[in-house]
Amino acid sequence: MRERFFIDSLFKSLYTDSQIMEMIRSFIAVELTTPIQSAMGRVIKQLSPATNVVRWVPPQNIHLTFKFLGDIELSGVAKLQDSIKKECRQYLPFEIHIGTLGAFPNSRQPRVIWIGVQAPPDLAALQKGIDSALSTLGYPVEGRPFSPHLTLGRVSQHASREEVITLASLIARTTVGDLGASRVEAVTLFRSDLRPTGSIYTALYKANLSSG
Repeated sequence: MRERFFIDSLFKSLYTDSQIMEMIRSFIAVELTTPIQSAMGRVIKQLSPATNVVRWVPPQNIHLTFKFLGDIELSGVAKLQDSIKKECRQYLPFEIHIGTLGAFPNSRQPRVIWIGVQAPPDLAALQKGIDSALSTLGYPVEGRPFSPHLTLGRVSQHASREEVITLASLIARTTVGDLGASRVEAVTLFRSDLRPTGSIYTALYKANLSSG
């Protein structure tokens, strides 16, 4: 009996330790409305037939990223939730407007293709507040200024100079007007699972902004 008790206790201990050390890939973002995602899907369809050197983001996966956390311990999610929740309570909901087409580092040498976001100061303040709050949990503060945008696709590192020039010309000729507005009412902590067919995003926690 004692031997069986010892084995059971050891198994439970190892099982608990494995749970504590389980790592997940995660990020914090603002979700968009379905109409906005559909509108961006139409922009992708407009661009994609002309080039095969871009890995396009599925419209349902497009979101406004606040902070990429990378691999984190599953056991630390509760503290993340608390920090995000406390910070979100300090802000009232607001609207962002979606439109204009651009690229990083610039439209002549596109590596990331994006749609712009026009927003009130609340958006940058909320992102900065969350970034600062999470620094107390050991997450590094973002080194680059917050530049709100919605990623449509990423250009292959193997794209030739001619292909990049063709893509740059296409971006310059493509006009994307106002795609609509999306109301920011919450911030979401996502889990990201990499699959051969692409990333799968699962919402782990949603922190609502203040109701006033």
